[in-house]
Order: sequence, then structure tokens, then C-alpha cells
Amino acid sequence: MEEKIYRIHMGKAKCAVDLGDGSERGEYVNQDYILHKLGRPHRSISLMYCYYPLDKGWPGRASEVHASPDVSFAWDYPYDDYFTYKGGIGGNTEDEPFCYMRDIRAHGQDVNLTLTIDPHVSDDHLIRIAEDLKPYGRMFLRINHEATGNWFSFNKRCSYQEVADFFVRFCNILSKHAPNVSKVVCIGGIEDLSKTEMEKEKEFAQTIPAADVWSVDKYMALHWGWPYDVAERGGTSHKRDTVKNTFDMTKASFERFKFLNNGKAKPMTMAEFNADGDVTGPYEQAEMVKEFCDMIKNEKAEWFTGFTFYQFRDRGRLGLEIEDPNYQDCGIEQPVMKTYKEIIHDEWFMPEIKQKEEIKLPVKLRWGGSEDAEGIAIPIHFEKNPVFCEVTFDDDSNLMLEINGKWFYKSPKAKTVDLMSAFFEKPLNDKCDLTLKIFAPPANGLNDLSEEDGLFNSYTTLVQLPDIRVRFEPVEI
Repeated sequence: MEEKIYRIHMGKAKCAVDLGDGSERGEYVNQDYILHKLGRPHRSISLMYCYYPLDKGWPGRASEVHASPDVSFAWDYPYDDYFTYKGGIGGNTEDEPFCYMRDIRAHGQDVNLTLTIDPHVSDDHLIRIAEDLKPYGRMFLRINHEATGNWFSFNKRCSYQEVADFFVRFCNILSKHAPNVSKVVCIGGIEDLSKTEMEKEKEFAQTIPAADVWSVDKYMALHWGWPYDVAERGGTSHKRDTVKNTFDMTKASFERFKFLNNGKAKPMTMAEFNADGDVTGPYEQAEMVKEFCDMIKNEKAEWFTGFTFYQFRDRGRLGLEIEDPNYQDCGIEQPVMKTYKEIIHDEWFMPEIKQKEEIKLPVKLRWGGSEDAEGIAIPIHFEKNPVFCEVTFDDDSNLMLEINGKWFYKSPKAKTVDLMSAFFEKPLNDKCDLTLKIFAPPANGLNDLSEEDGLFNSYTTLVQLPDIRVRFEPVEI
């Protein structure tokens, strides 16, 4: 090891990748498991929750407190069948989704929270939610998504105009009480390429300038009848579109949003994206996902800032894994897993890391978020492919590590991290120089709001380097 360290900065990818983790169709999977499976963190992890505090049965989950044999559609309950947001007025921020939000941030990722909310709640409820979210740094909040549809409870109990007005109202409250939160509007956009205007444009035009991020949900194939029926040819509870048409509608939506924002662009994302294996089967699902991402890359579509793959583990066929029907904590990997892993390790979809000046310890590291973080790089010389490669720390730091393209997590409790898996899929063919990169997201997942810029940044001081053990032969020959 050279006795040198360099400051590095991690910035945005040309196209960011986010990942759904839990919904009405699957349980939350811990970030350690996901990191080991995929080999890198995401920009953000998407969680899906609802808030209907005025409803009978709240805060119980709708499918449990309102269980009925008459239900034949996923959204036929009195309120949306997502996990319930346990914060808000009289709530508990030690419960869901906050425990998962802390897990996500400790692992060097931003939170992407979806909330479906009863538009009838008072400003006091919304202010309380804003205060709940203040310690979680630069996060995304998607409010009443797919708002031009007709299946969620907020659309059933309110007009489209009322839903749009509610979005703007909540945006104004968040801007005042939690400016660290980026507000995400998710509507249908352009759903017919022969039309100029977006769906429900009259009502929702106001949401475009109010939002910080624009998004659409586009499934190239989807079986919305799951789990109450089986998708078969000729059925009416599923659909399939072409990859190109999906791409073109997304681009047309961006252009219309830009027009409605006086020609000024904002970040454009696809907040839910996949091809449903219920419709395509497992092989064409992987092919369609790859084809879409190839179109983004080949077009150099810099207008498209990111997409959320829905989701990691699913009880149906919308996941990188299918939940084992015998044991929900076990997943069955699908062909799309290998495809997705290749996509997210492509340079176009990876955050940009730039090496800067040489520095000396101690060093104060800043964590702004997954798209703005300062870390260090330690040069390491490899004579050949290693047999042992590990790092040992003598402190309780919370760190994200990267070497040879693979990322690792070091919790405050961990002392030694084995880095050898970075060389299993990418063995070194000859001598070379690599860097061990280290970043320090907040250990408890929370920013310190007493810091002057605590809304947007957290800080960790490194006073010593780890002991790095690299060996190129077995212990005994």
C-alpha cells in the first residue's frame, strides 16, 4: 500500500438507477442482502406506504382489517393496501417506514418514499409528516402517484381537480417545513402518441411547476389482475406494449411537462418500470428491460435522469426475485436479475467518481447523498489476482467501501470486511493498481439537524486508515 490518500467526489450518473423494495406485492428486504446480490448501492430505494388516518381500521393494513371474500381486485379495499405510514399526528417514528429509511441511508442510498394520502387530511397532518422527514437528508417523496388513474382511494373519494390541488398544497408545506425533500409528481403524462396534451392536463398542469421531479409509471407489460386471476391469452386483466412505444411515450411526456413549465426542464424519471413476467415469461422480461436501457444509452438520453426498477422481491413476477411461497424471507432469482446487474454496472448508469487532491489524515468526510458525497481513495498495488484481500478497522465507523467495481458495507459493529468477492466475477489478469474508495453515510441514517447545514449534509471524521491485508498465495503451500 502506498502511504497516500486522495479526496474523491461521487456525483450523478448519466441515468440513475433506483430500486423498489416492498409494496402491496412483497415485503421489505434488508439492504445488506440486496447489496451482496447486486454488488453496488442504488441512488435511492423506493418504499410504498399510505396515510389514511381518518379511516376506520387505521393504522391496520387494509387487507387485514378489511379482509373480505368479496374483494376481487388489489385496490378494492376502503383505503390503499400498502404498508401503513406509522408517523404523522400521534405517530411513532421508530416504526415503519422509518426503520427501513434509516437502513437505506446507512447503506449509502437516498430514500424514495411513495405516500398515498387522503386529500381530506388537514394541514396539521401534512406539517407533521414534513417534520417526520426532515432528518433524512436529500430524499424523494412521491405524493399520490398515478394520480390520473382511477384505482387508488384518493381518486375514488376526490375529483381529479381536488387531487391536483392537494398535491400543490402539500408541496407548499414541504417547501416551508422540509426543504430537504424533493417533491415528485407522478401522472400518466402522454398515454397516446397521437395526442398533444397529457391525460387530465386541465387539472394537473399546476402540478408540473410545483414539483421538483417529474415522473411517469410505465410498465412495458403488466398483469394488474394479480393475484386474483391468472393472465392467459385473450384475458382482460393484463396488457403488453412495445419497448419503443414505452420509450416514446415517456419522452413525449417529458416534452409536454417541459412545455407546461415554460420551456424549463426538471429531472425526469420513470418511478415504476418493468415488464411483468406474468405476461412475457421470464426470458422476454429480461430482454425487454435490456432493450429499454439500451435505447436510453444509445440515444444518450440525458433528459431521462433515472428509473426505478419495480421491484427487488415480488410475490408475483415483477421482481428480480420471486418470493418463495414456502418462506417469505427467501427469494428465487429470475433471469432478469443477471440482466439488471449488467445494466447497473454499465458506466452510463453508474455514479461518477472523480479523484481530487492528495490529503492527509484526519479528514472530514461530507455525505450529502448518493449523488453528492466526498470520500477518500487509497491506492493499492496488486501483483496479481489476490487470494486474500480484507480490511480491518479499529473504530465504530459506518462506511461504504468500493474496490474493483464492487461495493461493501461496514457497519459500526463490524471490524473486518472481506473484499475477496470483488475478484470472483472480475479476477485480475495481471499486476495492476486499484483504489479502495471509502464514503461515510450517517451511521443511524439521520442527519444532525443541529449542524448549520444539517438538512442537507452529514459529516464523519476519519482519523486513521484501516489495516489492509492482501496476499497472493495461500497461507500454506
